[in-house]
Amino acid sequence: MSLLRIYCSLRDTPQRCQWALLGAGRAPVVGEGALAQLPQRASSVQLVLPAAEVLITRARLPQAARRRAGAVLTYAVEDEIVGDPDANQVSWLGSAGDADVLAVADRQGLKAWQDALDAAGIRGYEVHSEILMLPWIAGEWSLAWDGHEGFVRVSELEGTATDRGDAASPPLSLRMMLDEAKSRGEAPASVAVYPSAPDAPLEIEAWQRALGVALRRAEPWDWRTAPPEAGISLAQQRPRWRLPSGTLARLRPAAWIAVAALSVHALALVADWARLASEQRALRTRMESRFRSAFPEAVAVADPALQMRRKLAEARHAAGQPDSGDFLPMLTSVANALKQLPPGGLRVASYESGRMTLELAGVEEAGLRGILARLEQAGLHVDKGVPARSGATVITVRSS
Repeated sequence: MSLLRIYCSLRDTPQRCQWALLGAGRAPVVGEGALAQLPQRASSVQLVLPAAEVLITRARLPQAARRRAGAVLTYAVEDEIVGDPDANQVSWLGSAGDADVLAVADRQGLKAWQDALDAAGIRGYEVHSEILMLPWIAGEWSLAWDGHEGFVRVSELEGTATDRGDAASPPLSLRMMLDEAKSRGEAPASVAVYPSAPDAPLEIEAWQRALGVALRRAEPWDWRTAPPEAGISLAQQRPRWRLPSGTLARLRPAAWIAVAALSVHALALVADWARLASEQRALRTRMESRFRSAFPEAVAVADPALQMRRKLAEARHAAGQPDSGDFLPMLTSVANALKQLPPGGLRVASYESGRMTLELAGVEEAGLRGILARLEQAGLHVDKGVPARSGATVITVRSS
């Protein structure tokens, strides 16, 4: 098993980087150079972000918003960041007490490195902050110090970069963090200082007097030599799905069978469609023939069913009989269907050429479905209701 760590600053153009290749039972191999020269075929890959480029903060989130890296998390830390919230990628790390711990990084910078690494053949990696790779034990803070600045890890999930200091004066931000922790009763028993640069100057006694907390000098620390299990992933870039070599050759017989089956199915569909089209033409021919036999004076037959209904209505009117499309028969059917409508529910009713338009108000969805069903049971054709500007529902009723 091998692990490739790539140290990348999101503020730099992704062209060169520092890297370290860790393997079981052997010393890390470290290097620096162009992305195209990175070691290939490592079992796993980690992108290590500088401490100053990752903001770790707390927020209160609804249960459904956790374990996501989207707009909900982005706007949850809107007050903690400067600039456009959408320019940041926010990840949920876990819970600390009754709060949620979130990590914030530059979205565009991550995207640029993702594209550059993809072009270099590096896919499927985790993103880490060097803050959370620093060793930590309960009741103690850990500080990585290069002699001028550093970063501190205060819990399993939390930490931050510090401002500048010197051998005799600790960073002001570290003092303020300790003062705040003391005011909450959460001050650490000690602070372990991990030198992150050779011969990093540090006067332990001067720092202890300034900070008011015990300090101990720990072993030198470097992200290159940190144990493989160190750190908590901020995000994981999944490798692109690829077929194993030789899969296409093994699937070729199945593909030919699938193509043959689809071809037979397509031919059956075409034959069925042709049969239905032939039956439709034959049915229309019979309808036209019956219409012409009944009304030989007709000049053209465009829609035999509709023209037959109109001729029937004309014959009924000539004989002094009402037709179902006349106003009074339609009004009777509509009135029966609207009997359960509350008073004032019918706003407008208009009639024209066998078609009646109704504007209904204060009708719920269930009641509207009942009205439509009763109208259809009365032999009327109903167009589905559409909302009007006033909040009413407009339906159109036809005799046929």
